[in-house]
Amino acid sequence: MKGERKVKTIQGIKQIGIPVRDLSRAIAFYQEKLGQTPLFTTDNMAFFDCHGVRLLLTLPEKGEFTHGSVIYFDVKDIHVSYKELKKKGVSFVDEPHLIAKMDDTETWMVFFMDTEGNTQALMSEMRS
Repeated sequence: MKGERKVKTIQGIKQIGIPVRDLSRAIAFYQEKLGQTPLFTTDNMAFFDCHGVRLLLTLPEKGEFTHGSVIYFDVKDIHVSYKELKKKGVSFVDEPHLIAKMDDTETWMVFFMDTEGNTQALMSEMRS
């Protein structure tokens, strides 16, 4: 529409998630063989800095996350983006939810399906 400013919902790729079966083995591979810089680890996840894009190795929580990689698209405000994309017909698996709180930063996510049946995600890191 002429004269309207389009606001970009997606800011970039923040994180790529890779499902793993053995977290310790996967951590050793990505750190020792591929030389990726470790950021932090939890009981079922490990995070690496891959030149500004976070690489997440994860033991899948649900069956739909066991195949393929998940791209975590960076959005400024996950609640606003969720509402905008839902209005456009994006099929969400869940609602925005808090994943982690580190110091004064909260990490929020919401998962959706693309037209090919792939699970992807929106991600937002906000100051609490």
